[in-house]
Amino acid sequence: MDKYDIKVSPRAASDIDEVYCYIADVYKDIGAAEKHADLFEEAMLSLGTLPYRGAERRTGAFANKGYRQIFVNNFTIVYRIDEQKKWVIIVTVRYSAGSF
Repeated sequence: MDKYDIKVSPRAASDIDEVYCYIADVYKDIGAAEKHADLFEEAMLSLGTLPYRGAERRTGAFANKGYRQIFVNNFTIVYRIDEQKKWVIIVTVRYSAGSF
């Protein structure tokens, strides 16, 4: 089984940071903010061994362009796979509650 390296775009890193800060600041719940960050990390790292487990993105931004998605709670992690380099590139993390 091939192993893929996980690359996180600056945009995705910023998205995750914004989720963390929002939960920590608005809800005053550092534990929940850390839990979300941990769940995002776990989901992204899991793509290193199973990169094709996420569905191809068919609606919204990045639709029908080879991007895939996985869901973590109320968020969608959008990524693409570079087969030549054996990379999974995390493109963005979006709030998606009620959108699917």
